[in-house]
Amino acid sequence: FQPLMPDLHYYYIVELSFYWSLMFSQFIDVKRKDFGIMFTHHIVTVSLITFSYVTNLTRVGTLILCLHDAADIVLEAAKMANYCKCQKLSDLLFLTFAVVFIVSRLGIYPLWILNTTLFELYEALGNFPALWVFNVLLMVLQILHCFWSYLIIKAAYKAISKGKVAKDSRSDVESSSDEEETVPRSKAPHSTVTTNGTSGANGTNGYLTAATSSEEH
Repeated sequence: FQPLMPDLHYYYIVELSFYWSLMFSQFIDVKRKDFGIMFTHHIVTVSLITFSYVTNLTRVGTLILCLHDAADIVLEAAKMANYCKCQKLSDLLFLTFAVVFIVSRLGIYPLWILNTTLFELYEALGNFPALWVFNVLLMVLQILHCFWSYLIIKAAYKAISKGKVAKDSRSDVESSSDEEETVPRSKAPHSTVTTNGTSGANGTNGYLTAATSSEEH
């Protein structure tokens, strides 16, 4: 029963378009072992954004979006540091991401957000069909949080014990730096050719990781 502010409206539009783009780009990106789980996450997120907008539950929807964006910012920063080969900075940012992710999605999200939507919202607005759909989707999101928290804690443990963030366990291909280390420059064949859409020892998705590509440019 509260008016939709213009800032929240545009925030919703940006977030909805972002997750739609992730849903489609997932099919042309490097396929990881958790492809199905990520696709489920995108479906749930798009549905939650849509349902909360239609039912005018934009305040709690905005809180959920901000809570998820907080950890994602640190994760993307860790990836950029990894691509720039700043290993220590990447490790530090990853450990920071692990703390932010676990605190926000295993602490604040269930104790604050879910408590509001499951109990306080029911007392304030009563029972209506969209509320059940809303809460079921939020619970599915929490299950995904628990799964990813397990993977993050596992990677963080390896980072602390070995002094370096381990390769992403979800896939055989993690980043450009990992690919370059797989094939030494001195031993990489100079006549290797890959076609678009193929993936081999020296190429991923049609791009060469051999020395010829970098030397020509």
